[in-house]
Amino acid sequence: MSWKQEPEYDEAAWEAQRDALLEEVATLAAEINPHYGAPPLSEVTLEALRRVPRHRFVPSEQRRYAYLNQPLSIGHGQTISQPYIVALMTDLLALRPGDRVLEVGTGCGYQSAVLAEAGAEVYSVEIVPTLAEQAAARLAELGYHRVRVRVGDGACGWPEHAPFDGIIVTAGARHIPPALLTQLGPGGRLVVPLGEAWATQELTLIRKAKHGGLHTQAIMPVRFVPLTSKGEP
Repeated sequence: MSWKQEPEYDEAAWEAQRDALLEEVATLAAEINPHYGAPPLSEVTLEALRRVPRHRFVPSEQRRYAYLNQPLSIGHGQTISQPYIVALMTDLLALRPGDRVLEVGTGCGYQSAVLAEAGAEVYSVEIVPTLAEQAAARLAELGYHRVRVRVGDGACGWPEHAPFDGIIVTAGARHIPPALLTQLGPGGRLVVPLGEAWATQELTLIRKAKHGGLHTQAIMPVRFVPLTSKGEP
């Protein structure tokens, strides 16, 4: 896949497409979220989504579709998630400025950028070296210096920087990797799609109480590519 950055439209045209996407995502969230016990998206999340140029995170042959509310292929069997789902998962973390967030599965770096725009300090782990290198370069080029990317098995987390205020897993997992629960700080939130590979999963929110107890809430059915981990059968 090609990642050449020559724009097909001028920046005003991209901005108009992004504004239309934001309106669609906000409307969809207002209609759908209450049915699943989730509030409409916060202004912080919507503004974060608005500020990230999604067309810079997709291969050139997909760029004309960058502001459709749908996932797109980024190569290596991976996808950039649907913007509505990116916004929802970000919102479920209930971020505060300066929160430390672990992202499992950097992919192209789009979710990382949205988290950073929402005020988080992001530590992102990607198991595919090529994707990690491309995402790190892209994020640096766009000025997202509060995002750190490394190559590794995301199911192991990033213990050197734990505990985390939030953890987001951008791939479907059969179970929650134990290391992630250990690295989630008291009062923290973990968002993960749980279920079988290549099947419908349940987007799940786990809250860790101050005393360490866990509260689990199923949010809605989703479909993600499987989590790639050396610890997965």
